[in-house]
Amino acid sequence: MGKTVMGAAAVSLDGFIADDHDGVGPMFDWLGNGAVAWAFEGTDVQVHTTRASADFMQTHYAGVAANVIGRRVFDMTNGWDGKPAAGEHVFVVTHEPPTDWEYAATAPFTFVDSVEAGIKAAQEYAGDRLVDVAAGQIGGQALRLGLIDQIVVNLVPVVLGSGRPFFATGTLSDPIPFGNPSRVVQGDRVMHLVYDVIK
Repeated sequence: MGKTVMGAAAVSLDGFIADDHDGVGPMFDWLGNGAVAWAFEGTDVQVHTTRASADFMQTHYAGVAANVIGRRVFDMTNGWDGKPAAGEHVFVVTHEPPTDWEYAATAPFTFVDSVEAGIKAAQEYAGDRLVDVAAGQIGGQALRLGLIDQIVVNLVPVVLGSGRPFFATGTLSDPIPFGNPSRVVQGDRVMHLVYDVIK
């Protein structure tokens, strides 16, 4: 699976990763409703899921070296206080890098001015390991530009009605096709699906 760039997120049945006010409601309840405790490699934040979800997340995300996110996620999380939520390094796409972020001197974060630059830098950093691109605006742009190899859908059985779309691609001149799912794993209140982008 070397050099794969994946777009991944928890998403509602109607295709949203958050509501209109960036609230996630029950989108991540599945990370706390099971008996199996685990954490992403390199982090100390434990979650509790079913064995099926734990096995899927720990195997599929095992090779993540770098993440590409946008300024919205960075601001909402304060860059996870300078510690990547998964992987080792975060590339933040923004035209206005923060000038007063308290973790700037020590955090493994790099600020870039375009999606293309962010993914290129993340790939160079990751080598043969995975690059994880945040869903939403950044992921949508990357998908439209043909820079995404694989989509990981953590499908949550809830309808939000409106909000931030998983595939914020904007208008497409042609549909973007995926193959049949290469993995389908049923957890509790979540179904994990992996699709390869047909190029």
